[in-house]
Amino acid sequence: MPTSPIRIIGIDPGLRNTGWGIIEAQGSQLSFVACGTVRSDASLSLSARLRQLLDGLGEVIAAHAPMEAAVEETFVNRDPQSALKLGQARGIALVAPALAGLPVEEYAANLVKKTVVGAGHAEKTQVAMMVRVLLPRADAKSADAADALAIAICHAQHRGVRARQRA
Repeated sequence: MPTSPIRIIGIDPGLRNTGWGIIEAQGSQLSFVACGTVRSDASLSLSARLRQLLDGLGEVIAAHAPMEAAVEETFVNRDPQSALKLGQARGIALVAPALAGLPVEEYAANLVKKTVVGAGHAEKTQVAMMVRVLLPRADAKSADAADALAIAICHAQHRGVRARQRA
């Protein structure tokens, strides 16, 4: 019996640029839907920038109606101030789909790279290349959008295992 396609949004959080990518997964078959970047204006206050990210992600979710969300976990940054700001942007990346009622999963960057490229320490260019191989119609114009598609691909590959672990 064929399964229904699942629409997934992958989110690569960042305070300046938050990448997003949407795919459909039906069994092991993946197809590209859309991708892009939500940008915040660096001249605004932190709260205004976070609001821009929340509003932008909300618009993307409303326009493309994903059913599940996947967000990349934040790696620890040496600069505590930068790590804190990234963590706040990541909070927005987690809450935007949650406000829309979507289940949200989190994935470590190394797992995303290992799933998409086969190596946990792959370079961004390798990730972008494999995203183009796996999703030939994808038109990611930024590394953030390509990373977001990779996160969505990772979720498509691991979502069944995670569901069984929770059960």
